[in-house]
Amino acid sequence: MSDETEQLTEARADFIAQWGTLGPVWGITRSMAQIHAALLATEEPLSTDELMELLEISRGNANTHLRELVSWGLARPVHRKGDRKEYFEAEKSVWAIFCIIARERRRREIDPALAALRDCVAKTKGLRTRESKAFHGMVAELADFVGTANRILERAAARQESHVIPALLKLFR
Repeated sequence: MSDETEQLTEARADFIAQWGTLGPVWGITRSMAQIHAALLATEEPLSTDELMELLEISRGNANTHLRELVSWGLARPVHRKGDRKEYFEAEKSVWAIFCIIARERRRREIDPALAALRDCVAKTKGLRTRESKAFHGMVAELADFVGTANRILERAAARQESHVIPALLKLFR
């Protein structure tokens, strides 16, 4: 194995491991994130067997997480002519990945949290004690903030490509 191949293999392994630790941060399991990372890190689609061997995971684990990645739109099945195996490739557009994850996080986390905040606002509206008014004001302000952030995220994630967000990100580099 050449030095370059060895370096690439090591860098891919590091990427897969690190992406796996980030998975729970954006609402998925470590294994699902590692499968996604493995698909991102290769140019050619991978079969379930190749993913099982690479990540040392069970067939059930691989199949479950591949189906979930496909349902999110982060991966898609690929069929090779003359081969009965199913292969998978990842969505490679960083912007598309961001949009998919943002939509999924909104649906699973932000929307329910916002509904709970709005429910607290409704339950405390009209209460008269100083403590009740303070709580109501704080929760209403928080609901407004989360609602605004949610709308911004929704608009950003709805765009196929954004020229504004990457430009803003360059300002922080």
